[in-house]
Amino acid sequence: MISRLLCGLLVVGLHYAPVSAQDASRPPALIFDTDIGNDCDDVLALGMIHSLQTRGECRLVAVTITKDHEQCAAFVDAVNTFYGRGEIPIGVCSSGVTPEQSKFTVLAAEKNGEHDRYPHDLRSGKDADDAVTVLRRALVAEPDKSVLIAQVGFSTNLASLVRSPGDDISPLTGRELVEKKVKLLSVMAGSFQMINGRLHREYNVIKDIPAAQTLAADWPGTIVYSGFEVGLAVPYPAISILQDYNYVTHHPLSEAYILYIPPPHNRPTWDLTSVLYAIYPDRDYFGLSDRGRVVVMDDGLTEFVGDANGNHHYLKLTEAQQVRVTEALVQLSSQPPQELPQ
Repeated sequence: MISRLLCGLLVVGLHYAPVSAQDASRPPALIFDTDIGNDCDDVLALGMIHSLQTRGECRLVAVTITKDHEQCAAFVDAVNTFYGRGEIPIGVCSSGVTPEQSKFTVLAAEKNGEHDRYPHDLRSGKDADDAVTVLRRALVAEPDKSVLIAQVGFSTNLASLVRSPGDDISPLTGRELVEKKVKLLSVMAGSFQMINGRLHREYNVIKDIPAAQTLAADWPGTIVYSGFEVGLAVPYPAISILQDYNYVTHHPLSEAYILYIPPPHNRPTWDLTSVLYAIYPDRDYFGLSDRGRVVVMDDGLTEFVGDANGNHHYLKLTEAQQVRVTEALVQLSSQPPQELPQ
């Protein structure tokens, strides 16, 4: 646990000092905020982030969880450890949002004989730090205007971050920290096109509408939304789950996918699209709307209002981009770790 608290930080008394200027040339820090456990696309997105880090495209500096079940943190630690990065800080919330048992985080408790199938040292979310604390530590430790955040669950943690006061980690409020440190927030939330002739109340929004409203209204920087329609248009091919992860006997990504809904099925890649855009915003994987503002209604519907001074955009896809994005997501998700687990 101590290694988690100190990862990427220099400790001076009770205060956490930012990294030195020479570290600014490192790959950008990425924070992954997720409701992992509710759907298998979060798991594929986490594996994809590890592959991107292996390629030198980012550094995963924290994972914060918005599903309020103690096994989710243990599962995240198991996945991180599978990829050789078990030291990454993990933060949890106490929101009461979706506290139900997941279909696949049970993998954290699976054994091969007397040993964990997927080794990990964080046994329960009860032993993890609060998400806002983890977020504040992660932001303080990075250069200004450098941090990327992919939020692929509810807005619970980031809304709480924005509202947080100064503390021993930093005298800055959460809003001030975000304004100072964050370069881009890439969010999987909302819906910006008609689906089957009607507007869609997207899951990540409706499960914590007040938090989604706070994020849209008060986040002091750029937010790019990947709406429900984007991930829906790029389903993950089941054949990849069945064939591309067989370089080890047990793989947490494919096993989680199969436990969630057994193949053959092609699951939408909602969360993966937000990660892909966060790391590769200029590779023409997606189109981008004009500037504007996202408004979250009290019933959970999202509306995009054009505004030349707005800080929000939403992603768009052409048919050609759908093909490119699908291939990129498959290759990144299924890339083996640098060192295969024993």
